[in-house]
Amino acid sequence: MKTEILYEDNSIIVVYKPAGLATQTARIGEEDAESEIRNYLARTGGKNTYVGVVHRLDQPVEGILVFAKTRRAAATLSEDLGTETAGKDYIAAVYIDDKDALKDKERTLTDYIYKDKNGRAKIAKTEAEIKNNNAKRAVLTYSVIGEGNENGIAFLRVVLHTGRFHQIRAQLSNAGLPILGDLKYGNDVSIKLSEGLNIRTVALCADRLSFTHPDMGKSMNFSVNARKPIFGEIYGKA
Repeated sequence: MKTEILYEDNSIIVVYKPAGLATQTARIGEEDAESEIRNYLARTGGKNTYVGVVHRLDQPVEGILVFAKTRRAAATLSEDLGTETAGKDYIAAVYIDDKDALKDKERTLTDYIYKDKNGRAKIAKTEAEIKNNNAKRAVLTYSVIGEGNENGIAFLRVVLHTGRFHQIRAQLSNAGLPILGDLKYGNDVSIKLSEGLNIRTVALCADRLSFTHPDMGKSMNFSVNARKPIFGEIYGKA
């Protein structure tokens, strides 16, 4: 298995998903985290191999996912993780394309996002664009937790308040802070810098996840360290 199990009980299973592995895919023959978990449950002898996908990470993004093992748990977790107060935190390494984006140590971004015909998240700029494309409100807060030795790099703690398609990548890029290794939302400079640093996938990790256990009602908190070398010792400051 490419996924690593962090916790498991009768209701949920929490895993670390590496970059490059899809959370869930309809492509025949392509591996995904959902299938790996289902196969794991079958191998370990359980009669129940139900796996409920309650939230997702983009394929190039690493980090923590929780899956439900019952339909009841899936419904409860979906509601919990779908709120703006859900505990979904990320760490990101970005290129500082706009220095003004870091003038405040903490900033909340509120945009309206829609998916275009090319499969990209687009930030709607006008009321008409919002209405015509049924754009959805997207909110995140980022704080600066460090700057790298390499010129023009910063490390951000990102707290996600809504769960829109490619939200963090699109919003940070729009704010002048494209994530390193992101070929879809980066610019020429950030992509070239990423190549020089040998960053081949998006430098974004869902490194903290908090939720209420769907059956026991207690708070569950998980954390991992991002595996990309670019993050170095930044966790001591995060």
